[in-house]
Amino acid sequence: MIWDDLITKLAEELSPERLEHSLGVVEAGVHLARRWGANEEQVRLAGLLHDCAKGMSPDELLHWALAFDIVRNDIERVCPDLLHGPVGAMLAWKKYGVTDAAVLSAIRLHTLGGEKMSLLERIIYLADYVEPGRAFPGVEELRVLAEQDLNLALLRAMEGTIRYVLERGLPLHPQTVRARNSLLAEITADQRERGNHGGEEKGGYAPT
Repeated sequence: MIWDDLITKLAEELSPERLEHSLGVVEAGVHLARRWGANEEQVRLAGLLHDCAKGMSPDELLHWALAFDIVRNDIERVCPDLLHGPVGAMLAWKKYGVTDAAVLSAIRLHTLGGEKMSLLERIIYLADYVEPGRAFPGVEELRVLAEQDLNLALLRAMEGTIRYVLERGLPLHPQTVRARNSLLAEITADQRERGNHGGEEKGGYAPT
């Protein structure tokens, strides 16, 4: 589907504010892709469609998640908004014609994260967090960190999400806990490896 046609079709499903956010994720994602050597077209497509299911009500999200047989636990039944990533990945495939498995996976994981995330998945998760429309305490520092150490910035974003959920007394999805712990273990191992070889850089992807 042609890019402009894709935006037009998406605009029929999302509020203007949500569409603006999605375009902001594209902007932030492409910037990070150029910094860290990711495929820009994959980033553009995943960024644009990452919230394609956000126009659905909680009941609709749960309905489609059940229809797609992708509900995994009671937390997702109680908080159907957590399903907008997985449902969005299914919609991206069925409605918007996306067949790239890497793009669909980035859409699916952009809220909850995952273990051993790909570079594309990491960039979309982080771009969603730091896109230009975001304005919360610490976001500017996180944008700067994302230029220096992608993995550490991703870890800070995940931990910010976890704090947000806990402060509001909401259920914390175990997938997010596993994602954070997996990333922390990776960063720790990378820092140890660099330390053993006398390196001074922190863990993370090296820019190309």
